[in-house]
Amino acid sequence: MLINVGRLLMLCIWGFLLLNLIHPFPKPMKYFLDVAMVFMFFMHGLQVMLLKATQGKEPTKIGGWLQLRIFLFGVFELLAWQKKQPPLPKR
Repeated sequence: MLINVGRLLMLCIWGFLLLNLIHPFPKPMKYFLDVAMVFMFFMHGLQVMLLKATQGKEPTKIGGWLQLRIFLFGVFELLAWQKKQPPLPKR
């Protein structure tokens, strides 16, 4: 339930940042939102790259659709994906 609320919040944030590209806000706010957009691209791209790096050589584990969802929703999608994974065997 809360993960879905987080996903909705992330969609609203992406929409707000993209709105700034289409219809720029006044000067101080515009610069802040431009920096926030670059930060979001960098951090969400980094999350996708780190998850792919931890998966090893199996390319079928993470598909393109899951990578896009992780890029859009960030940590909320990672939490949902982690819940679906089977537990690791005990050593």
